[in-house]
Amino acid sequence: MTSSLGRRTGTVLAAALALSLLGAPTPAAAQTAGGDPGAVVVATPVAPDARPPGVADATYVTYWTTGPMNEPALSTGAVLLPPGEAPPGGWPVVSWAHGTVGIADKCAPTVTGKLVGPYVQHWLDQGYAVVATDYVGLGTPGVHPYLDGPTEAHSVIDMVRAARTVRPSLSNRWVAIGQSQGGHAALVAASMATTYAPDLDFRGTVATGAPSNLENLAPLVGPGFPQLPLTGSTVFVAYALAGLRASRPDLDIDSYLTPLGVDVLNRVESLCYEEAAPQLDGISIGQLMARPLDDPAVLAALRITLGVPVRGYDRPLFIGQGLFDDVVPIPLTWKLTADLTANGQQFVFRTYPTGHLYTMPASLPDTSAFVRSLFGT
Repeated sequence: MTSSLGRRTGTVLAAALALSLLGAPTPAAAQTAGGDPGAVVVATPVAPDARPPGVADATYVTYWTTGPMNEPALSTGAVLLPPGEAPPGGWPVVSWAHGTVGIADKCAPTVTGKLVGPYVQHWLDQGYAVVATDYVGLGTPGVHPYLDGPTEAHSVIDMVRAARTVRPSLSNRWVAIGQSQGGHAALVAASMATTYAPDLDFRGTVATGAPSNLENLAPLVGPGFPQLPLTGSTVFVAYALAGLRASRPDLDIDSYLTPLGVDVLNRVESLCYEEAAPQLDGISIGQLMARPLDDPAVLAALRITLGVPVRGYDRPLFIGQGLFDDVVPIPLTWKLTADLTANGQQFVFRTYPTGHLYTMPASLPDTSAFVRSLFGT
């Protein structure tokens, strides 16, 4: 995929330069007609020999969405079509929200080419078009606001709008499917999809391995925070703090960090997860912190970004969780499902005797039937 990706990068850079010269909107500028959510800035077809196997047509897009603080922002993503002719009414759409890859541009799936694994391929094989956002800041200006739920959700929803612009064979019927960070994004998207994008026919959501209730742990984060018996926690916290530091400079996140913490945040801004994990191995969350994250303004910001809504779901919702998940432990999800139940929300909850990533394939018999029912097939 190297040649296609090189062409895409050159096209995006050229478009960005053209937009700058023409005085078109930038992510920090006031929103204009050209910056409407879902508006396409660049669309680059992927050459047939560079497409993933099983993908009949692929297009990279750069599009406008809504970023931190509800400001216009750019995101990138891919539109992937299955083989064959579109059914009557167009291809039903799966908006895929990927898990943690990092917060540097080089980590974006459209940059690495890691767009279609067995799980995504399954949905293509089922006859769905897959649209896959990179999220704001992964391949576009600024630091990716990791686990900023509203921003990620906007990227997931507006990816559908952008995809339908470049491929009119796509239906306006769509579902959100996400794993891990993407499960978090899909849940937040589910709570706002019908109000944020009434022009689309949102049918429902599948979220597996989705982190929740992290905002309730934030007041405990400080110098004495212990090493957790979980995978990747220090990396995830560093990513989240680096994203918040970039999107909310007024919070002065560095003032909460030790010199090691500042160094770690600076480093992870350029490291994908597989690079960051070994570098941060043995470093605890507590070692990053010079003082507790107990300022009301910081905690309020974390509630907005990390929080998963516990009401507002007006379409069917499926939550899948691995019993042996050592990245997103099941007590967090039990708390989420208890809160959803207390608020009268309707959802399907299934557990599987698996770890974090293996929940995706383990849940497929259930989620495949669930998604078919959403599309009425």
